Amino acid sequence: VGEFWMNITQAGRKIGYARRHYSRTDDGFRFSEKIFMRINTMGIVQPLIVRTSAKLNPDRTLSNFQFDLGSNLFKFTARGEVAGKKLTVRIGGPAEETTRVIDLTEPLYLGGGILESTGAEGLKPGEGRTFSVFDPTSLGQRPVRITLLGEEELTIMGTSRQARKLSVDFMGMKQIAWIDPDGSVLREEGILGIGLERVTRQEALAGLEGAVSADLTDLAAIPSSRLIKDAAALKALKIRLEGLPEGSFFLDGGRQVYRNGVLTIRRESPSDPSVLSRADAGDLAALLKPTPFIQSDHLKIRQKLAEIVAPGDMQDVMARKIVAWVYKNLEKRPVLSIPNALETLENRVGDCNEHAVLLGAFARAAGIPADVEAGVVYMRGRFFYHAWNVFYLRDRGGWMTADAVLGQMPADVTHIRFVRGEADRQLDLVGLIGRLKLEILEMER
Repeated sequence: VGEFWMNITQAGRKIGYARRHYSRTDDGFRFSEKIFMRINTMGIVQPLIVRTSAKLNPDRTLSNFQFDLGSNLFKFTARGEVAGKKLTVRIGGPAEETTRVIDLTEPLYLGGGILESTGAEGLKPGEGRTFSVFDPTSLGQRPVRITLLGEEELTIMGTSRQARKLSVDFMGMKQIAWIDPDGSVLREEGILGIGLERVTRQEALAGLEGAVSADLTDLAAIPSSRLIKDAAALKALKIRLEGLPEGSFFLDGGRQVYRNGVLTIRRESPSDPSVLSRADAGDLAALLKPTPFIQSDHLKIRQKLAEIVAPGDMQDVMARKIVAWVYKNLEKRPVLSIPNALETLENRVGDCNEHAVLLGAFARAAGIPADVEAGVVYMRGRFFYHAWNVFYLRDRGGWMTADAVLGQMPADVTHIRFVRGEADRQLDLVGLIGRLKLEILEMER
């Protein structure tokens, strides 16, 4: 309980700070957190500010929250409240607010306060507990397993302190945290060399002018065992995957065949219908509906679509037209935000995620079932994490991939799909970072 300041570093270099406040109330707790970082992605440095405030019940489960994320161009806001076994989340400002109701199967915790919650558990060394944690950026729920490793002495702000050392496992992504006997966090060490450590307010706010991370996109990239020349010309690619954590990955289906650790990807073509997979009507109906991030029913999306396609166009022709429009009209630049189609249409800038949600919205508005796929793609000698789209084209009788960042339909075979779905499904990719290894076995031209 109290206010705490932390330096955020990456590979020992300061990239920002965090301020956390935790207090008791008559009916539970209040938690608030502000995070400021200067993040380098694809060579572009951007400030990122994340603010979270929440009311917690006496058992530290979530009662309600307010979440705001802002960077150079974009702002994302969400607020939510738990009532019984339902979480109602409202996304966006008053003018464009959307509501989503999420069913809860177990008590829900907020990620920002999860370590403080563990501090109250009284775990013994080797014992652990699993919490269901809500992520406001993706509207997803995932289990977090926290295990007490033992006790350790730390020097924090020049003082030696006894701390409990915890292992935190989120979707296979491991981090270590050290907490005070009172439950407050002293230090955290996570992926990509990012760490936090308790400091004074003055130290946390100092040195921000020169603070910047290494290029996190490059750090997360996976080396390729072989150079691939002209990836767009490949008909098939065979790869051995190693280091896969347990998870609900969608490796087998459609143009991908996964057997005994070996993945074969074949490029879709009208002359090779075997790589086109059919879908049941229920799946397709869901992929025509708007979502909080793919606002396919919004007037602005539909008006722009009417300028891009013609009423008599076949689905294949419409799909190619909207891929070409998004490819041509969006500035390709990394942004730090939670992408949604409407904001992307208005700002006309973004990385793969912005391209994917806008393309998905146009397709659904045109009556083409569409979804987002995410995984990795080959570029410049490495595989980078990436997102693209998949359409169900009735005139072709199956799924067809498309990448509006690269202007490809179908997407080349170095697009390796691990998940299909929006941000809540893409959370599963976190567990791959730093663990996944790829060995190219065969390339067919």
